[in-house]
Order: sequence, then C-alpha cells, then structure tokens
Amino acid sequence: MSHLIRKSHNVSILVYHYVCPAKYRRAVLDEKVDQVLRDVCLEIAVRYQIEFLEIGTDKDHVHFLVQSIPTYSPTKIITMIKSLTAREIFARAPHVKKQLWGGEFWTDGYYVSTVGQHATEDVIKLYVKNQGQENQYARLHVQQLELF
Repeated sequence: MSHLIRKSHNVSILVYHYVCPAKYRRAVLDEKVDQVLRDVCLEIAVRYQIEFLEIGTDKDHVHFLVQSIPTYSPTKIITMIKSLTAREIFARAPHVKKQLWGGEFWTDGYYVSTVGQHATEDVIKLYVKNQGQENQYARLHVQQLELF
C-alpha cells in the first residue's frame, strides 16, 4: 500500500503503473526470470528509494506498480528499472540470452500512467476549478457524490 513519503522540503505520494514488454514480445518470463526480476527489484528499492507495490509478470510482459520520490521522473524510474533488471537477468539466467538476439531484454517502449490514491481526475479538476470560492469543500463533496 502506498504511503506518504516525507522529505525535508516535500511530502508526496507518487505512484506509477508501468507495463514493459520483453523484446520482440518473446515469452521469456519463466519462473527463473521472474524470481531474478523480483530479487533485482528488491535491490533497486533499497538503493534508489523506489518501492515496488506490486510486480505482475506474464510470459511476454511485466506490470510494475511503483511508488517513488519526486526527484525521479517517470522516464528515469523506468530507465533505471529496465537497465538494471536486464543486466541481472542476462547474468543470472543465461538461457534467456539465447532466446533474444541483439543483447536487449526489454523493448524500447513502455506504458506508464499515474495512480491516484485519494481522488479521480474529475474530483481534482473540480477542486482546482473551485479554488477561492466560499464553501468550496461543501460544493466539492456534493459534486463528487454526483459523479458516482
């Protein structure tokens, strides 16, 4: 579960959902690769202040639910994850290298979206729109109920 991360000058809850396909969408994510991937992600979490809330693997792609600090952009996070996991998968599960040519584990692309803990985009939009108006919280609550 995500939580507030408190730093000296900010407090944040930044959660991202990433989907990363294996190169050529090859079905290379077997039990051994899955275990290596999870072990490396635990090492990344300790070293880089990135918390993996969930990791879901399929045969040819991986879903990561990641919480991070504001210092890291979404691109920097996934670049770090993909490069470190690829290097370690090739080192610890050498059979994978035979299934992939060109020395790359991941495709160049990925999917990313933000994950909200407290509100939907519509609720935040209403909150921002109603700034500076009296009783904005009461109206926001009524409008929020109307959305559902």
